[in-house]
Amino acid sequence: MENSEIIRLIATILALMVAIIGHEIMHGYMAYRYGDHTAKAAGRLSINPLVHVDPIGTILVPAALYFSGAPFMFGWAKPVPIYMKEVMQNGGYKGAINVSLAGIYYNFTLAFIASVMLNYVDLNAIDSAFSLFFVYFLIQSLIYNVVLGIFNLYPIPPLDGSHALSYFASWNKWDGIANFLESISRYGMVILVLLIATPLGNYFFAPIKFVINFLIK
Repeated sequence: MENSEIIRLIATILALMVAIIGHEIMHGYMAYRYGDHTAKAAGRLSINPLVHVDPIGTILVPAALYFSGAPFMFGWAKPVPIYMKEVMQNGGYKGAINVSLAGIYYNFTLAFIASVMLNYVDLNAIDSAFSLFFVYFLIQSLIYNVVLGIFNLYPIPPLDGSHALSYFASWNKWDGIANFLESISRYGMVILVLLIATPLGNYFFAPIKFVINFLIK
């Protein structure tokens, strides 16, 4: 089909934007449910993508990955402001954990929905630009939401999983774990780069590949 590459690119960009922007909105929305109005007051619960764009994470990094021929794009939106003391005052450690994992809940939900919808798509019936766009969008939505969900689940600062684990550890008075996570927080980005840019990346991304292959069948 003519212009299939352009359609694929548009679907990919849209799927990535929905995944990363929705991820951040859900953090703010969950905090709002626990009485923290910080994100709402800052206008960050809006679905307007312009208020969530991070020049590096939303534009530069995905573009660089695309033009370098990377197997998939990755990115992030501008973090929403959250006043965690307000959340914990109203929801305790459980509230703090839910706020930390809200974006991951969102990503896994979208990935599951995309997987279910793909099961009902007849690939032999793609006969228009719209149907091609729709299939591409579902596939890319599944991929990027799994990538973001599992990636952020890792308990490495500053990823969401590390915050959730830290609150869970403090909740259960596992001070050693909470203190350890705090002590390595300044090295979190270095640890992530080492895990991604070295042969360790094969193990780091193995769960992501497994889940994608499982859901896309």
